[in-house]
Amino acid sequence: MKRQNVRTLALIICTFTYLIVGAAIFDVLESQEETTQKVSLDRKKENLLRTFKLSKEDFDELEKVVLQLKPHKAGVQWKFAGSFYFAITVITTIGYGHAAPSTDAGKIFCMLYALLGIPLTLVMFQSVGERINTFVRYLLHRLKKCLGMRRTEVSLANMVTIGFISCMSTLCVGAMAFSHFEEWSFFHAYYYCFITLTTIGFGDYVALQNKHALQTKPEYVAFSFIYILTGLAVIGAFLNLAVLRFMTMNAEDEKRDAEQRALLAHNGQLGGHINCSVDPASPSSTPPGCGGGSAIGGSSGGAASRGLRNVYAEVLHFQSMCSCLWYKSREKLQYSIPMIIPRDLSTSDTYMEQGEAFSNPLHSNGCVCSLHHHSGISSVSTGLHSINTYRRLNKRRSSI
Repeated sequence: MKRQNVRTLALIICTFTYLIVGAAIFDVLESQEETTQKVSLDRKKENLLRTFKLSKEDFDELEKVVLQLKPHKAGVQWKFAGSFYFAITVITTIGYGHAAPSTDAGKIFCMLYALLGIPLTLVMFQSVGERINTFVRYLLHRLKKCLGMRRTEVSLANMVTIGFISCMSTLCVGAMAFSHFEEWSFFHAYYYCFITLTTIGFGDYVALQNKHALQTKPEYVAFSFIYILTGLAVIGAFLNLAVLRFMTMNAEDEKRDAEQRALLAHNGQLGGHINCSVDPASPSSTPPGCGGGSAIGGSSGGAASRGLRNVYAEVLHFQSMCSCLWYKSREKLQYSIPMIIPRDLSTSDTYMEQGEAFSNPLHSNGCVCSLHHHSGISSVSTGLHSINTYRRLNKRRSSI
């Protein structure tokens, strides 16, 4: 089974297992409390019916009116400030539910508005998050240089750590602010910030809904809007590091497999175009990948094709590596010898100068790196034409 299918199946199983575990835990934590609250509310309802001598129909009507009045207790919701607040909850998919369009025209516009606004907002936050990560990576690199550290590279672990600290700090700052303005406990304010910035948006705690804050506290309104948007950008930056890398793994595997198949198919059709180098001092030696026969060229097209496939299999499995392929520039390496060296191994800054090997490139069975180490990689000339260092080597091979 393909690696991508195995990964997808494993993710599906893990997700459903996680759902089952979560459901079981919530059942244990909340079901008893729910039953207790329902019994208590039913008792209060009976007391109200008996005290005010209300029929069940009258009580149901009163209940509807109370529920409809609840959004209006916070003041006017659809002036510009309230509408802006609602628009934020729509395009960020927070969706508190504290306000909702009541007209058919408003509902139609809400759907159209969300259809364009949600993807636009997702792309915007991911782009902002990527820029934040780039800036933080630059600052960490400069900081390591200033501290005189030997390794100044910024690793993924460094970035994830900084991202996690930034998220925790953002949540704590918001919790302190909202606990002050809304008169919530710090825990409940922290819970509100977490539910908001993860775009869960239950609506059990909603800011700007007390004492007509939308109309009477413009500074608090501005802070709330800025905090929500900034906090979502910070969360987006952290998710860009921690989650999106895994979301692209299947696509990267598919692309790599397709490139490998195309590479092998293309070079398999070249037939006898394999350039093999031999040591003039030992004419009996034949480099790996060359068909048996003459030491100067390949034998038959089929043998050459099989030899080239064996060479690329050796390269792709990365069992041995000539030091001449460790090139200083990642871009040169990736475009000069595609699909030979994995991307994560092509970032080395090591560049081994081999002056004598370049002056006598056909020494040591065609490998230009060492007098003693032999590798099938040295018999592959495909892709080396773009490396300036090997121009004389290619000319020599062509003349042979």
